[in-house]
Amino acid sequence: MEAVIAVVALLFVLFLAVGAYATVKVVGAARRGVDRTITQARRTVEDTTLRARTLAQPGAVGELAQLRLKLRTSMRATQDSLRAGVAEDSSLHESLALFQRLSAHGHELDDDLKRLEREPDRIELSQRLPALKERTEQIVKAADSLRWAARDRAHKFADDDLDLLSEQIDMEAGALRHWTKEPTDDQPLTSWSDPKPTAGTRQAKNGASPAADLSKPSQPKPQASARAEAAERAAQEPTRQAITPPAPQPTYPWQKKPKPESTT
Repeated sequence: MEAVIAVVALLFVLFLAVGAYATVKVVGAARRGVDRTITQARRTVEDTTLRARTLAQPGAVGELAQLRLKLRTSMRATQDSLRAGVAEDSSLHESLALFQRLSAHGHELDDDLKRLEREPDRIELSQRLPALKERTEQIVKAADSLRWAARDRAHKFADDDLDLLSEQIDMEAGALRHWTKEPTDDQPLTSWSDPKPTAGTRQAKNGASPAADLSKPSQPKPQASARAEAAERAAQEPTRQAITPPAPQPTYPWQKKPKPESTT
């Protein structure tokens, strides 16, 4: 009885542990999903705000918003491209590490641009704007270089795979169409592929043509000499009897002699 109770208690504790673990996993996944949704929504709102400032506020404030929008778009596209490619190509881990270092400079620049948007001194802002543009262009160029290099690498592998696949398909198609190939001199024709003889081939095999046959002069057949020779051979042969005479039949002792006919 005590063993049964211990087993039941152990199963109950095991079920509780499994349920707690599953609950933690579900809650964590839901939290990550909510955080991802909130982050995407925040990014969308910030990008929309920056586009609106670019169009609505000309001058230094509008240029700062344009720089922030350009920087954020390039960095986000590069990050998505590298994270998607590293799952298929392990050599992109080093590129992703370099991007993480570049991303730190990008976040620092974005924070500086965001603080300068609330700067009341427009003259000081105008003086710092060329250096900020140069720094933004440098970071964007580096991010674009990483992104396009990763895409070119993926396209190169895809093109090589496509070329190899095309060669294999061409070889298979040629093998499937083997009956269309003409036989060479070394390879004789098979029985089902022998061409039907035509009049030209028959004449070529015979070595003569109907015109050549007609052009030849007709030679008389030696029928008279043949008949004379046959008659001479018949005269020289000895005459034979038409019918062979009958051979005498043997007589046996038990046979009766024929009685002579009486004459009266």
